[in-house]
Parts: sequence; C-alpha cells; structure tokens
Amino acid sequence: MNSTHSLPDWAYANGGAQSQGIIRTIPDDFIVNEIQSFELSGTGEHAFILIEKCSENTDYVARLLARFACVRQRDVSYAGLKDRHARTRQWFSVWLPGKPDPDWQEINSDTIQVLEATRHSKKLKRGSLAGNQFNICVRDWIGDKAILEQQLQTIKTQGVPNYFGAQRFGREGANIAKAMALFSGEKVSRNLRSIYLSSARSFLFNHILSKRVASQTWNQALLGDVFMFDNSHSFFTAETLDESILKRVAQLDVHPTATLWGKGENQATAEVALQEQEIVEQFEQLAKGLCAFGVDQDRRALRSHIQELQWQFIDSKTLELSFTLNPGCYATALLREIVKVA
Repeated sequence: MNSTHSLPDWAYANGGAQSQGIIRTIPDDFIVNEIQSFELSGTGEHAFILIEKCSENTDYVARLLARFACVRQRDVSYAGLKDRHARTRQWFSVWLPGKPDPDWQEINSDTIQVLEATRHSKKLKRGSLAGNQFNICVRDWIGDKAILEQQLQTIKTQGVPNYFGAQRFGREGANIAKAMALFSGEKVSRNLRSIYLSSARSFLFNHILSKRVASQTWNQALLGDVFMFDNSHSFFTAETLDESILKRVAQLDVHPTATLWGKGENQATAEVALQEQEIVEQFEQLAKGLCAFGVDQDRRALRSHIQELQWQFIDSKTLELSFTLNPGCYATALLREIVKVA
C-alpha cells in the first residue's frame, strides 16, 4: 500500500468498462428497495417500520427512531446499511415490550417517510434479507452500445466478481491505514474498530478475488475450492470436482468462495489454499491484526449473481439499469464492469 492509501484497481472480468457516465446526479438516479426474507406476524414486542429515506444514512435514521421512541439505540435494528446518496426503502425494528407504538408519522420530513408499520415477535437481525432491488440511472453516457450490450449479456449469464465496494474502505481507502494504526496500538471507539476490522478483511478478500479474476478462474471450480450456495451463507467442500459440481457452478447455483480472513483454520485446500495464503502473507500486518482482535475466519462467494437484469436507453445519453442482488453484494461491482463513473 502506498502512502496515499488509494485503493488498487482490482482486475476486471470482461475487459473493463468501455463506456463512461455519471450516477447519483439526483437521489432518484439510485433507488434501492430492500426485499424482506420473512413474513411479519403483526403481533409481538418489536415494532417494524418501513421507511423511505432520501439523502440520509441508515445510522442517522436508527438514532432518530431511538430518540423518538425513547429507547436505547441498541434497541433499534436494521438488516443492512443502505446508500446515503440515494432513495432507499428499508425496514427498521424497535423493541417496545409492553409499550404502544408512537405515531411514527410524526417523524416524516422532506427526506424521511414512514410507509408502513406493524409488529413482529423477533428483532430484525443484520443480514436477514432476501436481497436488494436496484434501479440506477447513468446520465451523460458515452460509449459503444454494441459493446455495452455484449457485456451486459455476459453479466446476465455469468454474474460479476463479488468485490466489496469502494465505500467499504472509506474515502480514498483511508480505513486501511486506520486499521493498520489500530493494529499498531492506536485506541479507537468500538464502533470505529468494527468498521476498520471489516475494511481490513474486505481488502484482503478483494485482493484474493482479483487474483482469481486475473487468472479467469473467479467463476470456475478449482481443486481445493469451498463452495457457497447462491443466496445463502451455507458452504461446503468437495473432495472431487465431479460433473455435478461443475454443472451447478455453470448454472450459478453454487459459487466458489474466498476466505474472509481471521482466526481459525482455512477450509480451502490444495492450490486454492496456497493462492489465498500468498495474499495473506503479502499483507501480513493486516492478517495478523485481524487474528489478534479475535475476528473469526469466514467465506464469501467470489461471484455475484445479477438477477432480473434489465436495461434500456431512455435517450442516447441516459442508460437505465434494474437488477436484484443477494444480501451483501454491491451494485458498484456491476457498474465498474461496464461504465467508468465520473
């Protein structure tokens, strides 16, 4: 890592973006709708509130709900962080045992609207989503439509490398330098510590994935791979790469994975384990720091399955995209493959 802490230009799957444009000119150019993974019962100690927010971050809304309901901030939960510079719809839960709901409509403003409120027996947990649906508008688009069409058709059938987005690493990748400082003994708050640990682990993962992309094996089964089911965190190993495994990988039913580094044994073996270990050793301070802070090793799919992908040109310079992603996948992982965003 250089002294400016700028992020690497990790490898591209399909030759890289051949067009350019602008996103987030206005919040409505980037719309995200959370897809709930379970039915709400209508009764219970937890108030569930569906909120549409515009140009506000998730933590701010959670703090607002806690103050309004006169509860501790830890009594407010959400399934995942959503973009600030966007229009997003997401659920929050507020623990109100033995208490009636306040009038949630009173928190409505120019940037926050309560769309629905009900009750449920359990809190909303992080990651408890079926996915996120995106509608993105790229303005001032310049490029070759034939090349764009070809890239999008390939993405529709093969997915994209499942990189963590740049927002994971802070402005110009500053969170990595802060993680290094943390591992060198600098004291930080618990919340910031969690952010820096996640950034460090994501940084190592992106490097491992980039190496697989560069060798064109990010969407193929290798000897020693650990496989993850699509839209699930469940994973498994395979002693041999039989026809069934190869077919399921080709059909995007299962994906090869890479380590999310931490303490514990790497479940990958053979050539995959060796490749991952090379990256871990390259960034030894980050790797050792994650283990020292007790972060458990995990796995993440190398590939993001882009579902329900559609696109159209509203006019010659305005591209509209719509698609659905599994939880934890980034829309920017798709965008970086097709358009250089100003």
